[in-house]
Amino acid sequence: MSENVVRLHKPTDPPTADTAPTVLTVVPDSPPARPVPLWVRSGRAVKTAATHEATRATVRAAARHGLYTFNGGRIVARRAWDGRTGSRYERMIRAAEAAGNLEAAQEWEERLQRFRAARHHRRMDLLHSPVEAAKGVAVGAGMSVGVLVALGVVMAINTGHVGDVITPLSATVDFIALLIRIVQVVWGPALSIGPFLALLALWSVGRKQHAAPAWALPANVRNTEGEPITPSIVVKALRDLGVPALARAIKEMGDAGASMLGPIRIAGCGVEVDVTLPSGVATNEVQAKRRKLAENLTRHEHEVFITIPQAARTVRLWVADSGALDEPIGPSPLVTDDTMTADYTTGKAPWGQDLRGDAAALSLYQRHLLITGLSNQGKTVALRSLALWLSLDKSVQFLMGDLKGAGDWNMFDGLATTLIQGPTDEHVIQVTEMVEGAVNEMNRRLQAPPGTVFPPLIVLVDEAQVAFMCPAKGTGKDKRPYGGAKADSRYFMAVRKIHNQGRAVNVLMWQGTQDPTNENLPKLVREGAHTRASLALGTESQARMALGDKAVDGGAAPNLLRPGLDRGTLVVASDGISIPAGQSSITVRTHYIDDDAATAITDRAKALRDGVTTLHAIDRSAEHDPLADIAAVIGDAPRVRTKDVLARLAARNADAYGDWSFLDLKRVLDDADASPYKSDGVMCVARDRVARALANRDSDGSASAE
Repeated sequence: MSENVVRLHKPTDPPTADTAPTVLTVVPDSPPARPVPLWVRSGRAVKTAATHEATRATVRAAARHGLYTFNGGRIVARRAWDGRTGSRYERMIRAAEAAGNLEAAQEWEERLQRFRAARHHRRMDLLHSPVEAAKGVAVGAGMSVGVLVALGVVMAINTGHVGDVITPLSATVDFIALLIRIVQVVWGPALSIGPFLALLALWSVGRKQHAAPAWALPANVRNTEGEPITPSIVVKALRDLGVPALARAIKEMGDAGASMLGPIRIAGCGVEVDVTLPSGVATNEVQAKRRKLAENLTRHEHEVFITIPQAARTVRLWVADSGALDEPIGPSPLVTDDTMTADYTTGKAPWGQDLRGDAAALSLYQRHLLITGLSNQGKTVALRSLALWLSLDKSVQFLMGDLKGAGDWNMFDGLATTLIQGPTDEHVIQVTEMVEGAVNEMNRRLQAPPGTVFPPLIVLVDEAQVAFMCPAKGTGKDKRPYGGAKADSRYFMAVRKIHNQGRAVNVLMWQGTQDPTNENLPKLVREGAHTRASLALGTESQARMALGDKAVDGGAAPNLLRPGLDRGTLVVASDGISIPAGQSSITVRTHYIDDDAATAITDRAKALRDGVTTLHAIDRSAEHDPLADIAAVIGDAPRVRTKDVLARLAARNADAYGDWSFLDLKRVLDDADASPYKSDGVMCVARDRVARALANRDSDGSASAE
């Protein structure tokens, strides 16, 4: 039997989860939201409907077609007025006078006088025309009746009925009555439909001329077609440029600014116009507003170029057709013409096209070269295309160093005397010693008898910034650094020496660098180049490093080129290329030559030569074998001129052969019974003689050893 225990005291232990009492919490309902007023909801609905894309498209379409009709009527009225009056001739006269072209103004004035004389003659004829017209009608009517009666007489004679005499006349009267009835029937509907047909015709004229504001035009027309460049558009763009003095001067001009403009000329894929600025406006004020000027002309910034010609207070505007600069140019003549050859002295390398669409060719004669730009903008291809053209001159020798090592210059293996490819410090050391060997060859040429003619020697270093930034130093007693921009830098000093004196003896330095700074492209080196070219750059300060202050102050702006989109487009400052008078630079769109096409060109160049053994490293060992080295530099050629042998020996080992003269070479060959000889009046070294001397020496050594 269970017992129920009733506890009379209150428990002190806290209740557990199982024994705790259930507590109900009453949460009051949130107050109802205040209703949105009707006028707010209506305003939101109206705003949504008004800003909806369908509404905006409808408004644009309505405005566009309405303005097509209205402006079409204006165009037709203007054409009719021009046809009946001399206003067209007067406009052309004013434009010619504003442009300063007095000959054209005089010609248009003569045309206006002829037009007025012809119009006066027509008006005088109207005084006599009513009487003559009445006479003509009377004569015509009488002749017509006479003909019809005569025809009736013939019919009456044929049929024997006298009544047939008036049959043709009555038939004509019936036909005229039928025409009158047709006109009576059609006249009413024609009066109703005619105005609509006239409006449709006006709409068609306005539509063909795009006679509506840009915001109302269809998207495909608004986004892809730029407005044609006319004097009024240019003046308006200048007025709205944001230069207060220029805007005031244009408003005060009686001709609304037309006198500032020269003739608008077609120039390649765009137009060109010279603008003479009014007093108080500097040319650099317009240059600084290039983007705004381009947008005022309905162009992108890269489609407008501003340069400073020779005339004072004048800017030259070149405005491209919309989208024209995004179209590729044609292939290089080096690719399309298998018979092309080169001439270092008098020829010019076909490099590309300028903005006018004319061929841009560069003279390489006794000009040091520097090409720079951001990475992956086409620097190597632009530099290589010049070397490809010059390789077709068989007298040109090449010493090449590619400090990227990606194989961009592989096609010159067997064509260049030295070809070093790689990005490491060891490759920089090899390239530095190659350039120092060229310095020794330059010194030898400078000490030659006056009047001696030397073959061109091109010392080409691609990615030269790697050499300037190299931290490696010499070993042993010579602790001089290879890189750097100081007087103890071996690469820097070698380049400077060639820049200073190499041009006189046809030893030329070509360099390609990227992303220039004062550290990786020293000031003295960049200013030593006669031809300076730049692809797209990041800043104006880099543009000044690449091209110099004069070119940039004159309008050169590689920093405004579009990285990636303007790949292969160069701004060039050089006296070796045709530049418009008064300008300090020119923009060139270079031809692209791919690796396969470049290999085909070098194959043609190799066929012009007897054979070149390319060295891929500089032998810096202390021990050397002069006779073996001579055989190595001769390669597969049956004979090589002695001065070429000396140049190749100096490039192979500058320390051993840099100071060699013809007497040193002759001494070694005479001792080996392989003396040089004359061929076509030039001293040469025969491969067979040197090979026989080596064979005899090796056999003598073997016999003595036995």
